[in-house]
Amino acid sequence: MTLGRRIGIGLIGFGWMGQAHSRSYRNIPVYFPEAGIVPELVAVADTVPERLDMATDNFGFASSTASWHDLLDRSDIDVIDITAPTAMHREIAEAVAAAGKHVFCEKPVGDNPAATAAIEKAARDAGVVSGCGYNYRWAPMVQYARALIEGGRLGELTHYRGRFFSMYGRDRLGVLSWRFMQEHSQFGSLADIMSHAIDMAHFLVGPINRVVATREIFIRERPLPKPGKGTHYDRGAPEDPMGQVTNEDYVGALVEFANGVRGTLEADRSIFGPQSQMAFELNGSRGAASWDHEKLNQLQLYLPEEQPTDGFVEVLSGGDYFHQGNFVPGGGNSIGYEDLKTIEALEFLRAVLGERESNPSFDAAIDVANVMDAMVRSWDSEKWEDVRDLRL
Repeated sequence: MTLGRRIGIGLIGFGWMGQAHSRSYRNIPVYFPEAGIVPELVAVADTVPERLDMATDNFGFASSTASWHDLLDRSDIDVIDITAPTAMHREIAEAVAAAGKHVFCEKPVGDNPAATAAIEKAARDAGVVSGCGYNYRWAPMVQYARALIEGGRLGELTHYRGRFFSMYGRDRLGVLSWRFMQEHSQFGSLADIMSHAIDMAHFLVGPINRVVATREIFIRERPLPKPGKGTHYDRGAPEDPMGQVTNEDYVGALVEFANGVRGTLEADRSIFGPQSQMAFELNGSRGAASWDHEKLNQLQLYLPEEQPTDGFVEVLSGGDYFHQGNFVPGGGNSIGYEDLKTIEALEFLRAVLGERESNPSFDAAIDVANVMDAMVRSWDSEKWEDVRDLRL
């Protein structure tokens, strides 16, 4: 492996998320010069020629290839970042780990819980550092909420409500991307956005013991996409050929946590109203807090023993909170989604360099997969199901 603070990056899959990851690596020296980390965009793999041209011409990748296998044996690559479609994750991640490369993979890592378990084992057996894209953990106000919980200022937690309601699938003419097709991603909202809600619940409250869950498909057919063009936010036309949606739009569950907290988790990609509402509300014996990604620089906080008036108070994020001062100084100055991805990339590369434990890693990803597995079993049994550890 390359010594020093330079870290060679290989990236597989240069769609929207691959481009976001690439910008994040490039931004680390700009926003975090004190870290002394210099990510080098060595090589990118994608099957769409136009994307490869963009990667080298606009993003600064030194080289590009149509075959991700070409990245595995390169001595100048230390980390391989996987943002290819979810159905490809297992084959790629296992090969990356076997090649001795540190590996970052977008959530939910595997396209089903068993695949996530296999990927986690491959990285563990290879002794490589792994990272997973649960980026909402890195919001400064979420980090602050966790500190309040750990400091006991909310008291003993009793209730938790987590959700991810997203707009990207609410348009009946939104194209039938791989995200809507069981043969390409297996699950729909469960893997794509419920996984985020589960991870946030784990991050703030702790392990989940059992669940009872339900699902639904609200939009059953969509226009076929044009290969290699656009993102899953694109729109077709009424006269376009249509295809069947084969995985779930909605997932809802009652959950019981190991520490006795009771709660709910919901995810929907086709709901009207919320745009990107990755959110939680939690209650304890001494207070309560709520946060919504749509207003990611704000935390609603109720601490009756500390406040002069009764009721929720809005806390604005700013330069004094976790990493936010690296982007903007002062109170009330906002950061955005891709800033969270930059923080995510920074913390992962710090783990690669041995400065911190990697978290969320594939270990966190399998914790999420365990809950997803219980939800799927509950769909079939229509009963409460215990969360089982799928680690191999």
